[in-house]
Amino acid sequence: MDRAELANFLRTRRQALRPEDVGLPRTRRRRTAGLRREEVAALSSMSTDYYSRIEQQRGPRPSEQMLASLARGLRLTLDERDHLFRLAGYAAPGRVSRADHINPGMMRIFDRMGDTPAQVMNQLGETLIQNRLAVALIGDQTGHTGLARALPYRWFTDPDSRRLFPEEDRAGHSRTVVAQLRAAHARESRDPRAEALVEALHEASPEFTAIWGEHPVQGPYCAPKRIEHPQVGALELHGQGLLDPDQSQTLVVFTAAPGSESYEKLQFLSVLGDQLV
Repeated sequence: MDRAELANFLRTRRQALRPEDVGLPRTRRRRTAGLRREEVAALSSMSTDYYSRIEQQRGPRPSEQMLASLARGLRLTLDERDHLFRLAGYAAPGRVSRADHINPGMMRIFDRMGDTPAQVMNQLGETLIQNRLAVALIGDQTGHTGLARALPYRWFTDPDSRRLFPEEDRAGHSRTVVAQLRAAHARESRDPRAEALVEALHEASPEFTAIWGEHPVQGPYCAPKRIEHPQVGALELHGQGLLDPDQSQTLVVFTAAPGSESYEKLQFLSVLGDQLV
């Protein structure tokens, strides 16, 4: 690991970012160029002390997981992410599936979704990042590990994953989940994770196997989605998606018709935020 070059690279990328680039308000009293260390640490889901030690060429070698978090927090491109890994003494992550690194352009759009529930998902249904309002609406979906990171796996193996949806809608959701996974499996035929997910679901869920055998296909239209929120009650929402074809990721934004009861409930969630989670 080249500690000096790693520290310098992180510092230059931190100083190149403006607060508004990452959805933070700009204040008049900013003595340093770019972002503060504590801001990068928060964006990267790590402590300020841990991040500061890296920039100061101290502390242990960052893990690959920490480097991936830094790459996301600093809005690095794929090439910059690969360079970061090499400076830390790791091989660059494989690009057969670009599932976990979010394109900086997508992140800039996500950063501006502060008043709307939004999250970025990859082709396997793994939620890579959520904003505060998305967590308040559907819960934190980023903390799962292993196969449970994928929404299809949770949907067919964990009954609690269905609790937000009316019982009469769940069969339709099952078909949608399988259709989306089938499309991803066809696109990402070289990704061993997609094959492993499908195999695990065949073993765990007869329901999944039955629907998979029917070859369901879903178009781009997003039908209204009904959610039974435990605090604010029933909502009818649309889940619009912005696709990044290069990264095989989708920015999903949940909206309600202006003036509707669901719209008012989203406004209520926006005020209370994660206090309702």
